[in-house]
Amino acid sequence: MNEAAPSPFAEQALPPWRRAVLKIGSSLLAADGGGLSPRFALGLAQFVSANLLAGREVVIVSSGAVAAGRAILPRAAEAGAAIAARQALAALGQAQLIALWQRFFERPVAQVLLTHDDLRNRRRYLNARATLNELLALGALPVVNENDTVSVDELKLGDNDNLAAIVAALVDADALFIATDIDGLYTADPRRDPQARPINEVTELTAEVLAMAGGSGSAAGTGGMHTKLQAAAKAGAAGIDTCLFNGRSGEVVRALAQGRLRGTRLHAGRSRIAARKYWLRHAPLEPGAIVVDGGAARALREKGASLLPGGIAAVQGEFRRGDMIEVRDGGGCIAHGISQYSAVDVRRIAGSHSRTIEATLGYNYGENVIHRDDLVLLS
Repeated sequence: MNEAAPSPFAEQALPPWRRAVLKIGSSLLAADGGGLSPRFALGLAQFVSANLLAGREVVIVSSGAVAAGRAILPRAAEAGAAIAARQALAALGQAQLIALWQRFFERPVAQVLLTHDDLRNRRRYLNARATLNELLALGALPVVNENDTVSVDELKLGDNDNLAAIVAALVDADALFIATDIDGLYTADPRRDPQARPINEVTELTAEVLAMAGGSGSAAGTGGMHTKLQAAAKAGAAGIDTCLFNGRSGEVVRALAQGRLRGTRLHAGRSRIAARKYWLRHAPLEPGAIVVDGGAARALREKGASLLPGGIAAVQGEFRRGDMIEVRDGGGCIAHGISQYSAVDVRRIAGSHSRTIEATLGYNYGENVIHRDDLVLLS
């Protein structure tokens, strides 16, 4: 990795974290002349490995499929319209991208392809979250990329920065690390303004801070500093700090593995738990509701329990899996939560034991109708 020009950013301690998302852009993976290079990927993989050995969990969001595909068929882009050609290149390069990451790790690497539509649709969102959490529980390393072979608007945006922020919220990460090809956020573009000064910390993403961001810094990448600040805003709304750093600097990446950041830390506005509970409390509700018995109501209030089918007394209205609904007892609404099952399904399993769900429905989304992480109590 590059050892020239030490970082102008002051060293600071990383925020404590148990689970993080690491976003790596094309500019760190693209080889000169096309294809993928392990030059900078190796150091980032060592950072991931060090944290996995320490008992932490990491999800990688990696660009680079289009660059890899271009090396396989360099003339493919001339064959058709720009979007279709790039989609074809992404399809060709995706296997190469996963192979690059697998070579660095003894544990299995899992490919997860998402579009923004997958994450806007609540049912698909829940399915994606369940898959990623299961992969982490199994000890696999998820490598997420946008599904460029089918996306259109998202591909034109090259928006893996924002995708990484959404994935960070999806898996309840504590931190979002964005590896870029410059040292961090400056007061202006340092490649054009010699007076640009490094910004070590941002406590609030104001319009003034956003105005400091420039465009894309390389031919391989399509996301500039502005999309990184947008991603930090999304992550911050979920209570997740974002750290920007130079993924080309071996010194910076080695320090990161030791818990020290030489880059820009963008602070979340509130804690992760507080942000999620705020969202659960204020998100729009569907008209349906689940009515629970006294025992279930006490378990929710006093023990912070999940809602199991055995404590359900009735179902009101209609709702779908993934909808935000009310939870009621005899006195009225006591909580808001995201239902793992539709109203039709909840009616069929109400009052029964969790172990009978699959026998009753023919499928199983888990033993909880509403998981405690998807539920907020109302005082």
